[in-house]
Amino acid sequence: MSESTLESSKFPAYDPAGIEDVLALLKPRVMSLAVFTSAVAMFIAPGFLHPVIALASVLFIAIGAGAAGALNMWYDSDIDLLMRRTRSRPVPCGRVSAQDSFLIGAWLSVFSVVMLALTANLVAGFFLAFTIFFYIVIYSAILKRRTPQNIVIGGAAGALPPVIGWAVATGTAPLDAWLLFLLIFLWTPPHFWALALYTSDDYRRAQVPMLTITHGDKSARRQIMTYSILLAPLSLAIAMSTVGGPIFAATAIAMNGALLFQAWCLNRRGAEQGQADRWFVEKRFFRLSILYLFAMFTALAADKAMVMLMGGNGWALWPL
Repeated sequence: MSESTLESSKFPAYDPAGIEDVLALLKPRVMSLAVFTSAVAMFIAPGFLHPVIALASVLFIAIGAGAAGALNMWYDSDIDLLMRRTRSRPVPCGRVSAQDSFLIGAWLSVFSVVMLALTANLVAGFFLAFTIFFYIVIYSAILKRRTPQNIVIGGAAGALPPVIGWAVATGTAPLDAWLLFLLIFLWTPPHFWALALYTSDDYRRAQVPMLTITHGDKSARRQIMTYSILLAPLSLAIAMSTVGGPIFAATAIAMNGALLFQAWCLNRRGAEQGQADRWFVEKRFFRLSILYLFAMFTALAADKAMVMLMGGNGWALWPL
């Protein structure tokens, strides 16, 4: 095989991008998590936020999250090509050039930060800018390819949207906002380590030092159990804060119970089963973790909606 033929097999020929490819650059599934958690934080934060400002702020946060996704695809285009889970993305497939991905991400980053600062306030704009910076520079460029703690520290980027949303509504970032940050921060490692368990070949091929590669599946299962345990008292703290309520408390009990049970299955029974059965247990935990975060933030919004319907200002078992 000639050198030119080898090169063309590694990097597919560039084809003009369609609108669906540009949208795929923005990682809409990841963007939806940022939009949802930031919108809930805006809703449950104290005070009044004009609906037009709220909707515009959600839009600019979504654009900022999408911009980070495009920049990540630019930076990770080499390893995305090696992983089955990511090689169909627009850049490794050649439907969008790496340069275009960078330009789209860079311009949208500047646009979203400036517009959020003008629409809401400078504090919200700062946190959005810091989130994009943290995701691309700290996580993608520094941590992801160097340490198995990549997703632990790097998870801060995905945990910041509630802080951004709270800042949009109030111009501040108090303890309640950081409790929501901690909920996502502690949720992120077990969520991604479960994914890494059944896609470990991808990470090994791309030489990404996920915990499953550097320390083995058994260590990853133990860490998933540890983080699942840590989520339970944190959920109780949120339930007792000024944003908590009976709906959240009941949801937290149910979801933490389910998560702990599945973590136990993953940690104990998963190691004893065959490959197909282990894959099923790992993927079941991964899917449950997605439901977990969605249910917890939905419960926070439901509690606030109930308070508004009752004409109150808020409730808490005791304010923190």
